[in-house]
Amino acid sequence: MASDLELPAGVQFLSERQSPLARYALPMGSASKDEVPVQNFEGQVLRRTWRLTGQTSAMQLYVPMREQVQDAGFEVQFECQARSCGGFDFRFGIEVVPAPDMLVDIGDFQFLSATKGDNQALSLLVSRSGLSTYMQLIEVTPSTADPIGIAPVEPRPDTRPPKQTEQVEESGLAEALNAHGRVVLDGLVFETGSSRLGSGPFEVLAQLAALLIETPEMRISLVGHTDNVGNQENNITLSQRRAEAVRERLVKQFEIDGAQIDAVGVGYMAPLTSNLTAGGRDANRRVEAVLLSR
Repeated sequence: MASDLELPAGVQFLSERQSPLARYALPMGSASKDEVPVQNFEGQVLRRTWRLTGQTSAMQLYVPMREQVQDAGFEVQFECQARSCGGFDFRFGIEVVPAPDMLVDIGDFQFLSATKGDNQALSLLVSRSGLSTYMQLIEVTPSTADPIGIAPVEPRPDTRPPKQTEQVEESGLAEALNAHGRVVLDGLVFETGSSRLGSGPFEVLAQLAALLIETPEMRISLVGHTDNVGNQENNITLSQRRAEAVRERLVKQFEIDGAQIDAVGVGYMAPLTSNLTAGGRDANRRVEAVLLSR
């Protein structure tokens, strides 16, 4: 048995799934023309995920894990970072444990494939998403061999992040949607006159994502609004693009099913308050989540 891999303090074990005899397509190169080159391995396949909440970056978690994988006798065959992997095409061309047990930010992830001998292989995927850093380890071993140990291994909790539903309840976001059919997504930051959404993190999006994951039948519309500065045609375009930017962030960062979310812009036609003051204009520039069905 290989030496245990040591995880940083505070890492939470999320999920484990073991297939006694299966085939795993080990990624061996960057995505090209919507395809990822792979090498197939057969044996016992073990998929595990963890989460570390805090300020740890993907790189900070990835580097010591890579070193430990190499110390355990594995030879790195392929290694890449986000864009060099092929970004979106790579992320959706490889096997990833479904959310919420693994979340991948298309622009912030680290990946490696490694082998040991002729019949052992593993892949390591680390990504910073929202307020947490997620790690996935998929390992293939002969049916008679032991997988890499992880020390310490915490008792397995519910596979969903335990605090997300409580955060939604505490925020009142779910209640607002149910009671009023809409809620303003407070705290979002866009560049002035632009549809570019700031890097965040935005707690309100984490809360909304948790609600959508917990309620997969829910459908919402993201509605962009502006103040009354400028003409309506330009404001509708800007508000539409801002709503689409929020939708894109939910889909890519939190891996929400795009079919759950529409995005529209209405410009300055539905103000919350008067546009005659700077404060009023600030309040009117917003994106709302509108409940369509659940």
